[in-house]
Amino acid sequence: MFFTEALAQGTGAAGGGSILTALLPWLFILLIFYFLLIRPQQKRAKVHRQMCEDANRGDTVITQGGIVGKVTKVLEDEVMVEIAEGVKVKVIKSTLADVRVKGEKAPKADRK
Repeated sequence: MFFTEALAQGTGAAGGGSILTALLPWLFILLIFYFLLIRPQQKRAKVHRQMCEDANRGDTVITQGGIVGKVTKVLEDEVMVEIAEGVKVKVIKSTLADVRVKGEKAPKADRK
């Protein structure tokens, strides 16, 4: 008795919503992801790429492996880094973590 009444009630008006109403939350989520994750990452990558391209002779560089040295020669995609007196290493530009221009001091760590 109750079962047939419940089925009869469910056959009234169908969903009634448009596709836009169904996709609006997903579009909102994608928009949030773009502004909070994708855009800042692209900006950071652009700054890193520019920093690597601007490495010049005499600059102090730090590689992602933690090696600190002075640039002695700039090649197309690589730089020659002198890590000790008479010891030179070829390093790919994209593996540079930081480039300090000649005479620039190292940033001080925030101490609390």
